[in-house]
Amino acid sequence: MAALTGRNIVVTGAGRGIGQAVAKSLAAHGANVVVNDPGVNVDGSGADQGPAADTVKLITDAGGTAVANFDSIATVEGGENLIKQCVDTWGRIDGVVHVAGILRDRMVFNMAKEEWDAVIAVHLDGYFNVAKPASILMRQQRFGRIVGFSSGSGLNGNAGQANYGAAKAAIAGMGKCLARDLGRYGVTANTIAPGANTRMTQSIPESATQLRARAGIAVQARAVTDLRGPDVVAPVITYLMTDQAWNINGKIFHVSGGNVAIGHEESPLRTITSVGQWTVDQLREKVPTLMAGLANPAPPAPDIDVPGRGVIAR
Repeated sequence: MAALTGRNIVVTGAGRGIGQAVAKSLAAHGANVVVNDPGVNVDGSGADQGPAADTVKLITDAGGTAVANFDSIATVEGGENLIKQCVDTWGRIDGVVHVAGILRDRMVFNMAKEEWDAVIAVHLDGYFNVAKPASILMRQQRFGRIVGFSSGSGLNGNAGQANYGAAKAAIAGMGKCLARDLGRYGVTANTIAPGANTRMTQSIPESATQLRARAGIAVQARAVTDLRGPDVVAPVITYLMTDQAWNINGKIFHVSGGNVAIGHEESPLRTITSVGQWTVDQLREKVPTLMAGLANPAPPAPDIDVPGRGVIAR
């Protein structure tokens, strides 16, 4: 018997890329899959039922079981309807994988509120909109698996992605909170930070990549030629849905190429201590020790006059 036989799992953003790869992998291991994708463009505009329908056909042609869902999980109603469709079709919900996302890249000083809201709505609100209704049922049945998707932009930062990075950082934090809310009920929540060549990574203009590099702030990897296809990410999500992963909860997995790494738990790196309240003068003396060896991810340009140091020559 396949590892996920009889399990019913919802995958958002499953019409293309990583979401499609995840849906196919889950189905290949026996799961019944609801393929959610409204078929929007990378920026969230438009709609097309084709991608979700195509993924369903790929799964069923291979002998698996899947149905399509075209709701926008950016709305409460869309998320609730998605979970309801799973339950109405197969009787229960066992897993939720939230992959759906859009990009509206812009440097923060040029970003419109609508560009902020649109990205937050799909990534972060979307996670809540599917995890909340699913969690009610999973808590009652004392079983469930929830997987959200973060990214290097959220965990380490990236220029021009304040909206995307904020949403992805929040998803990582939300996953840890879900783990604590639901773990006692036999429900796990984990997060994936993937590295893969997808439609979203390919949409970043070469001019933007070069600009970030010239500014010295393109530390976050964007060299998609060094990354592999979305299929390499799917097995980890499939594994997290299995019974063996029952005690893996509240973790962040970095997955790219042949590498699967567990994220280091956030904790203080080094500490300076005072017997009383710190004064500014004391901090001026000791903070350089606290910061020793830690790089500024985006140091000032050579023509910036830095207080106390003058114009930096580089």
